[in-house]
Amino acid sequence: MRWLSTALVILATSLVTVSAASGLTQCLAFDVNWNLLAFGYGGKDYNAGTQDSWGTSGSATDITASGRPPFDQPNVQCFLSQFTNAIYVINGDSKNPSTVYIYDATAKSWSAQTTSTTPATSGGPQFDPTNFGAILDHDTNVFYAYSDEELFALDMGLLKSANSTAIPWVDVQKPNFATGQSTDSYQPVMALASNHIHFLGLPGLPAGDAKIFVIHFSFLQPDPQLYGSFPTTHGRAASFFQQTGVQTEFAFIPDDGSATYVVNVITNTTKTLTGPSTKDASATYTASTSALVQLSSSAGVSWMGYDSSAGTGTAWTAVKALPAVNLTSQSSGSGSASAGASSTGSGAVKPSGSAGAGSGGSTSGGVSVRVGGGSWWWSCLVVGVLGVGVGLLV
Repeated sequence: MRWLSTALVILATSLVTVSAASGLTQCLAFDVNWNLLAFGYGGKDYNAGTQDSWGTSGSATDITASGRPPFDQPNVQCFLSQFTNAIYVINGDSKNPSTVYIYDATAKSWSAQTTSTTPATSGGPQFDPTNFGAILDHDTNVFYAYSDEELFALDMGLLKSANSTAIPWVDVQKPNFATGQSTDSYQPVMALASNHIHFLGLPGLPAGDAKIFVIHFSFLQPDPQLYGSFPTTHGRAASFFQQTGVQTEFAFIPDDGSATYVVNVITNTTKTLTGPSTKDASATYTASTSALVQLSSSAGVSWMGYDSSAGTGTAWTAVKALPAVNLTSQSSGSGSASAGASSTGSGAVKPSGSAGAGSGGSTSGGVSVRVGGGSWWWSCLVVGVLGVGVGLLV
C-alpha cells in the first residue's frame, strides 16, 4: 500500500500549502503627528489620537471617507510617508490588487494610484502584488518589495494624491543571500533602518545576523551584519520613526511572541524587551517614535511604550480608544503565505483565540487547515482520508 501512503502525503501537503495564505484585512499606521490610524477596522477607519489618549474608552474619531479601498484582501499593508503625511495602502483591494491607495492624512481624503507590473523585458521577472514583503524607504519614498525571490522598486515620488499615470514596479535584482542554505521558500522579514533593508530570518543565518541591502547604492552586502542576539526565525518587524531623519531602530517580534527585540543599527546592538501579551503569528505591528502597536484578530489593538534614550519598554496594554469590533482575517484559496502581503482569495473567518506559529490558524501540535470559508469539510476530508490510509497501512 506504499502508493496510498505517498498519495496521502501529497494530498495533505497540497492542502496545507493551499491553506497557508491567511491574514488580517485591517491595518494600522501613524500620521506625522503620531496619531494612531486604524483602517478597515470593523468596516470603518478611525483616528485613535496620540498615545496619551489611548486609555480613554471609545474616544477614537471616525474618519471613514469615500474612495477608500474595500480592505477585502488578506495581509493588507499600510505605510506612512513622513515627508507627505500620507498613508499608502497596498493589497487592500481584491479587484485591483496592484492599485496603491493613498490617504492624505492632512486633507482626510482618498485616491487610488494605478501601478504597472508588466516586466520591462518580455519574459522578465514580474512583481506579484499578492505575494510580497515590503518596506517604504524614508528618504527616497520608494517601495522595495521582495516577491518571488526578486527585489522590485516602486517610486512614489512625493505623492499625497494619485496622478493619472501608472507607476511601474521596476525589477532591481535577484538577491544572492549566500547563506549556505536554500532560500527558495523564504518568507521575507524586512526591516528598514538607516536607509538599509535588513533581511531577517534567512535560512542559514546565525542568530542575531541580518543581510543588508544598501538602498542608495542598490547593493546587497556580501557579509551579514551581527546585531547581538535574536533568533533566526520568521516574525514581524516595525521601524521606530524619529521626529526628523531616518529610522535607526526597529523592533522584531518572532511569530511565537516570546520577546520584542529592538535592534539599533548605529550601535549594532539588540535589546530584549517583553513580548506582546497576545501571542499571534498573524498579528501585524506598526511603530511611532515612542510606541510599538500590535494588531491581532483575536485581541484587537495593544501597545508597548518605548523610550529610545533609555532603551526600555513598558508593559503591553490595550488601546481602549478604538471601539470593540469583531475583527476578521481572510484565508486564500491558492498560494502560500509570506511575511508581508501574501496571497489572494476570500472567506472571512471570525477569530477564535490566539494563533499559533504558522499562517494564523489555530494549532495544537498538528496541521491547521483553512481553505476559504469552508475549512471544516476540508479538515474532515483530510482526517477521514488519513484515517482510512492509516487503517489500511496497519
